[in-house]
Amino acid sequence: MNKKLGFIGCGKMASAIIKGVLASEKNYEIKGSEVNPEVAEQAQKRLGIPVLTDNKMLAIDSDVIIIAVKPNYVVQVLEDIKNELTQEKLIVSIAAGVNTEKIENVIGKHRIVRVMPNTPALVLEGMSGVCKGKYATDDDVAFVVGLLSAIGKCIEVKENQMDIVTAISGSGPAFFYKVIEDMARAGEKLGLDYNKSLMLATQTALGSAKMVFDRGELPVQTLIDNVATKGGCTFVGITTMNEENSDKLFFDVIDKTAKKANELGK
Repeated sequence: MNKKLGFIGCGKMASAIIKGVLASEKNYEIKGSEVNPEVAEQAQKRLGIPVLTDNKMLAIDSDVIIIAVKPNYVVQVLEDIKNELTQEKLIVSIAAGVNTEKIENVIGKHRIVRVMPNTPALVLEGMSGVCKGKYATDDDVAFVVGLLSAIGKCIEVKENQMDIVTAISGSGPAFFYKVIEDMARAGEKLGLDYNKSLMLATQTALGSAKMVFDRGELPVQTLIDNVATKGGCTFVGITTMNEENSDKLFFDVIDKTAKKANELGK
């Protein structure tokens, strides 16, 4: 039986998943809900799916309910729909920092899978982490992994690792965009047309990521060494990164982002 997916909240992340699932041609019936009628109408036009203005009605008519609102609204939404939930319904939360125990404290003994997706789902290159709540089954996790694998890659992690997932892959696209933009602007300052510099940086990032995926058992450091031969121009660049403590910079970025993700759920 084809499952009915209901998205409570149709913001950027939910839209990325919805568009990705639609593009993947998975045969699901998808609806959304936005309590503001104007926002609901805009979302319906943008996404090409029915968007209701009643969370309760969406919950009643959905097999899988995806909570896709900002973390500070999660409890309010759960309180609104909890009387409409049955044991047959699967709850999936993509709210950053909100753990499954907090959700269970509101709605009781229901099956919950927590997800941290990211926006590259829009181009079917998403990266998601999932963990299951106390009452979720392995089949529930398998379903969610299967759903998200249609829009990229997905891994299962422990609940206490989800804030790290949020920092690396949930927020990570913005960090990579920043690196690409900084490299492109550096090329521009040195005399290259910005658009050409941006293409160089973007395609190089794409190719480098593919090289990492295709490396097999080869350590990433070996890939670095293969390009940064001692005494060469790349070696000078890597040396500069090491002298500027780029590893500490990125540790601090991920560490502070993970801590903020944890704060959002409290």
